[in-house]
Amino acid sequence: MADAKVIPFDEDGRRRRATEGAQGAGRAAGRGRDRDAGTGGAQAARAAAPVPEQARAPVEAAEADAADEPAPGGGWEAKAARGLAFLRRRVTGDYEVDDFGYDAELTDQVLMSVLRPVYESYFRVEVKGIENIPSDGAALVVANHSGTLPLDGLMLQVAVHDHHPADRRLRLLAADLVFMLPLVNELARKAGHTLACAEDAQRLLSSGEVVGVMPEGFKGLGKPFAERYKLQRFGRGGFVSTALRTGAPIVPCSIVGAEEIYPMLGNSRTMARLLGLPYFPVTATFPWLGPLGAVPLPTKWTIQFGEPIPTDGYAPEAADDPMLMFNLTDQVRETIQHTLYKLLVQRRSVFF
Repeated sequence: MADAKVIPFDEDGRRRRATEGAQGAGRAAGRGRDRDAGTGGAQAARAAAPVPEQARAPVEAAEADAADEPAPGGGWEAKAARGLAFLRRRVTGDYEVDDFGYDAELTDQVLMSVLRPVYESYFRVEVKGIENIPSDGAALVVANHSGTLPLDGLMLQVAVHDHHPADRRLRLLAADLVFMLPLVNELARKAGHTLACAEDAQRLLSSGEVVGVMPEGFKGLGKPFAERYKLQRFGRGGFVSTALRTGAPIVPCSIVGAEEIYPMLGNSRTMARLLGLPYFPVTATFPWLGPLGAVPLPTKWTIQFGEPIPTDGYAPEAADDPMLMFNLTDQVRETIQHTLYKLLVQRRSVFF
C-alpha cells in the first residue's frame, strides 16, 4: 500500500479532451498567421501539422497536477478521488503534525466533519462577537465550563473553526485526565488540545496561536443543576499571568445552553473514587437508562465572545504582581458572568 498512487477518475478521457483542445488551438493559431500573411495555400498545410511542443507542454503539466491532487468541488468522482488521496497520505505517513501532535488535515477533514452536525443541527449553536478574536497574532479565549461532559469545549472549537473570518484555529488547554484516557488522549492531541499548564500555554501564545482555557475546570463541569450559570472560582489566575508574559489579549467567552444538556441532580462520590474520576454524575436519565442516558438533551446554544482585554501595555514584571493578577482575573470573571445573565434574559426557551 505504500506504493499506491491515487489516479483521478476518467484520466484517459480528460487527457484526450485536453490534447484535442490543444490541437484545435494550434490549428486556429496557424490559420490566423496565414490570413495575416495572405498565403491561403499554406493554411491547410499548417492546420495539418503536428501540435507544437510549446502547445503540448502546458497540457502535460496540467495532467500531472491533476493526477497529484484532485481539484476542489465537482461531483462524486472528484470527492471520491480526494478521499482516496487523503487515505493514501494517511497510510504512507505523508502528513504533518506540530510539536504538540496537532494534525490540521485530520482535524479539518474528519473531526470537524463529525462535530459539525451536532453543532449545527442538534445544538443549533448561535455565535456572536466572533470578530473580537484577532485576525492574526496570539489571543487567549477564556470561557465558562459546564455540562457534566466537556462538550462545550468541542462546540467552542467548531465555532472558531467555522465562523472566524480569518480562519483561525482554537487550541484548547485540557485537564490531565483527558490525556490519561485511551483513544481520547490520541484524539485530543490530533485535534490540537494540550495539557493545561503554563509552559504549554505560553509556547502556543508565543507562536501566535488562539488558545482556549476554561478556568473553572471540574468545579464548573461537575456542579449540580441547581447552581447552573453561577461561575465557580477561577483558580489562582494562572491564565492571566500567561497572557501578561506573552502580551496576548484576553477574550472573555460566555456559553449558554450547555448547562442543561445533562441536568446533574447528584454526585456518587463512592463510584467516583472507585473509577478514579473527579465526580460521578447522577442525572434524570443516567445511570437509570444505561447508555441511552448518556445522550445529551437537544438544547439551544449561544456562544458570545466579548471585547478583548489588552495585556500588552503592562511591563514584563507585571506577571508577578499578585494584585494585578487578581484584578484582571476578577474582571474577566465578572464580564463572563454578566454576559451569561444577559443571554439568559434574552433566551426564549431552553430548547428553542
